[in-house]
Amino acid sequence: MNFRLLAKILGLLLTLESVAMVACGVFANFDPNDELGVAVLPLMIAGGITFLAGIVLIIIGWGKFERIPRREGVMIVGLGWVLSGVFGAIPFVMAEPGLPPSAALFESVSGFTTTGSTVIADLEQWPDGILLWRSVTQWLGGLGILVLFVAILSAMGGGAKSLFRNESSFQPGEAATARIRDTALSLWKVYLFLTVCCLLGLRGLGMSWFDAVTHSFTTVATGGFSPHNESIGYFSGWETGLWIEIWLELFMLLGSTSFLIYVVIVRRDWERLKRQEEVRWYLLLALVGCLGVWAVGVWGGGHAVGQTLRGAVFTTISMISTSGFVTADYELWPVGTHFILLAMMLIGGCAGSTSGGMKVSRLILLLRAASQEIVKAFRPNQILRMQVNGNAIDDTARAQTVLFVALFSLMAMASMVVVAIIETAHGVDFESTIAIVLATFGNVGPGFGDVGPTDTFAELRPVTHLFLSLLMVLGRLELYAVLVLFVPAVWKKY
Repeated sequence: MNFRLLAKILGLLLTLESVAMVACGVFANFDPNDELGVAVLPLMIAGGITFLAGIVLIIIGWGKFERIPRREGVMIVGLGWVLSGVFGAIPFVMAEPGLPPSAALFESVSGFTTTGSTVIADLEQWPDGILLWRSVTQWLGGLGILVLFVAILSAMGGGAKSLFRNESSFQPGEAATARIRDTALSLWKVYLFLTVCCLLGLRGLGMSWFDAVTHSFTTVATGGFSPHNESIGYFSGWETGLWIEIWLELFMLLGSTSFLIYVVIVRRDWERLKRQEEVRWYLLLALVGCLGVWAVGVWGGGHAVGQTLRGAVFTTISMISTSGFVTADYELWPVGTHFILLAMMLIGGCAGSTSGGMKVSRLILLLRAASQEIVKAFRPNQILRMQVNGNAIDDTARAQTVLFVALFSLMAMASMVVVAIIETAHGVDFESTIAIVLATFGNVGPGFGDVGPTDTFAELRPVTHLFLSLLMVLGRLELYAVLVLFVPAVWKKY
């Protein structure tokens, strides 16, 4: 393990994070709603601490490195997300009314992983500067702060590929079609463009600049943080409330669609665009989910057709994109809708998007693999080929997908047992235990039961907050880049 290389890259990453903190501090300094400057000092001090830590690491690792080996690349990704969450928690501890360290870490990690779960019971008590930082963490984590890192640092050379592939959920065959650094830069240009479009639309629909900025950051990132306790329900009673919801639905879908699609469109590679079947599957699943929730709500709950359709569409898109915005308390809906929404949460968006969940491409591959196994049961000698998005899927890729789903399921069940044991004295029920794990491990945000759309994770014990923080990072990095940190062999120096 080249520890000097690790120190240098992680130090550069922390300095980048410190710039974002200071920018939020500058905003807080000029915020007319924060006349006492409650948020300025915490953000500036946190930015200074983060910057100092980054400089120390850069000095320790000073030197020129031609490339980043694969092992170091995986370690940088795992440690980079952990350190981002740890230093990102400092403003939440220092600012009034303040959070305990474990809860602050949970809030920070929930932001960077775009999970959207929160431990803040009353957002109105917090200054706008801290709420802006809260949204910025999701925006930085949405496309992946390390993808931005790859785009900015041209000195990475061959190591960019290792970082890019381990940090994001892009499929190897797709990421290899152009230089990784150029692809990362193109992705961030698209990300910025979508954010600006979302922001200007929300501002045009009547939101204040602050609300438009914070919600555009968390919508395109499919994160779901809102500076209001009622989430998007805060705007639903407005004259433009419906149009705000429709605008957010559009950008939740755009954010949860593979960003490589937009790069393909910009490059006018129409043949490749035709092969991108995952997006068609995703939009079809979203449509079926919306209609299913609407139908069950109308026929099973006896609710008004129009109002039910409005709530069903927004909630379903919010869940399948793993954004976690809410406009209504869906726990009051018929039980049948809960199963549909749970399925949407587990599936998630497309690979290479800002969303969480299992990813639609894996669902396609699993269904096709199952279909082939059924055919082989009565035609064992037939040679069957499989493709997803026009890319040939070999036996290794298929085995990796099956292993991922099995490992994800096993870890989810084990985590439910851990949470149940820790929270037994607090009376957390069976439904809430399942929801707590799936909402964090799947990077969704709200769940059911004690962590439903009108509740928070504030009542959980500190050790549970720490455990769930690990689960959120595991879910965001799709297990392996974090699990490798617990393998002794990877730490051996050479």
